[in-house]
Amino acid sequence: MEKYQKTIKKPATYTGIGLHTGNKTTVTFKPAPVNHWISFVRKDLPDSPEIPADIEHVVDMTRGTTLGKGNVKVYTVEHVLAAVVGLEIDNLIIELDNDEPPVGDGSSLPFVQALNSAGIQEQDVPKNFIQVDTPLIHSDKERGVDIAAFPADDLRITFMIDYRNPALGTQYTSLISLKDEFVKEFAPARTFCFLHELEMLKEKGLIKGGGLESSIVICDNDMGQEDLEKLKALFGLKEKVFVGKTGILNDVPLRFYNEPARHKALDLLGDLSLIGVPLKAHILAARSGHAANVALVKKLHQLYEKKLITSKYQEKIKKGDYLLDARAIQKIMPHRYPFLLVDRVIDIIPKERVVAIKNVTLNEPFFVGHFPDHPIMPGVLIIEAMAQAGGILLLNTVENPEEKVVYFMGMDEVRFRKPVLPGDQLRLELDMIQYRKGGACKMKGKAFIGEDLAAEAILLATIMDK
Repeated sequence: MEKYQKTIKKPATYTGIGLHTGNKTTVTFKPAPVNHWISFVRKDLPDSPEIPADIEHVVDMTRGTTLGKGNVKVYTVEHVLAAVVGLEIDNLIIELDNDEPPVGDGSSLPFVQALNSAGIQEQDVPKNFIQVDTPLIHSDKERGVDIAAFPADDLRITFMIDYRNPALGTQYTSLISLKDEFVKEFAPARTFCFLHELEMLKEKGLIKGGGLESSIVICDNDMGQEDLEKLKALFGLKEKVFVGKTGILNDVPLRFYNEPARHKALDLLGDLSLIGVPLKAHILAARSGHAANVALVKKLHQLYEKKLITSKYQEKIKKGDYLLDARAIQKIMPHRYPFLLVDRVIDIIPKERVVAIKNVTLNEPFFVGHFPDHPIMPGVLIIEAMAQAGGILLLNTVENPEEKVVYFMGMDEVRFRKPVLPGDQLRLELDMIQYRKGGACKMKGKAFIGEDLAAEAILLATIMDK
């Protein structure tokens, strides 16, 4: 059954204090058109700058996910983003009159309530999902962090935490259905921190808006009453502060027996929204935080960009381990016989890397004169094939690539290591060394025959209008 994109029926607002900045902020949710996705608008700044909620605008992951564009930032966006994607809303404009959404009670529930009060409506365009075909894995052995995406028909999250703390222990949770579970089972899960962290966070200028009403504090050391009084004064708390029997500061009751694990899944859900489209995958996470979440999101976003490129240029459903065939390449590149020297694109990581194939046959026109009795592919054409593969990578960094052409400006460190003969298959690998928005770049190119290096060069190029 096809699912359609969603937005809200009318604006809705929520006002509160930001967790880390302590700034009072009013968030206004507004409907957005199809294919807009989610964006933040700073209404308190001149010209109301807009920041798309995507991986390319993540600028910091310290104790929260921060988005930025130029000098403009929005801090701690994960809870509000979790509310949006948890309700399966695709298109939304989030206006703020300050730099951080309110922390509320430390969960996503206040945002969920505001969005539900606005009403959710379907739009007339199908959702554009990204579906994982093969496992994607990120691991940080030093921190004992693992997070992976596996193929699934819908979004699922399984999360395990283990802080080796008696009050917290090992916990896990599993989200199977956003529709059936998100609002009641995950949106109310509050953020948490450890007692020993509070003073350190305060000294770093963070949690200015934090309090016992917006966070679960796990007691992980034996603070005396004198230390607790210092903590009380540090945060300007009026209520009594004590280390409770439950291992939670002031014996604050939990909403769920595994509330910390559920909140980590909530954070992950917010970070997954930064892919820029809804996701179909089973995410398995162990001790993951924002940095690891974002690392996996980058891989998922690259997968999405690859599929966008394939769907844009590839007419027929491809069979085999490649992205673009010769006909698709002709839609991108202006070259034609006898000077189109790339037959297939095996892989593209946008703005980073391309791998392409040139099949060298005896029918190549250059073998007529180079050389009739000893056919060898001219070295300049090996470099040209390399450059064309790099051009495919470069053209996919701009809008409307069919209206552009790549001009190569220079070659450095050119070396030929092995002759290329009829029947050889050249594997062309180009890695971006430097890239400037607008198209100027430096690439390191290598051409292989099997595992043998045939040629290499540093290529300089830029994009121009046709």
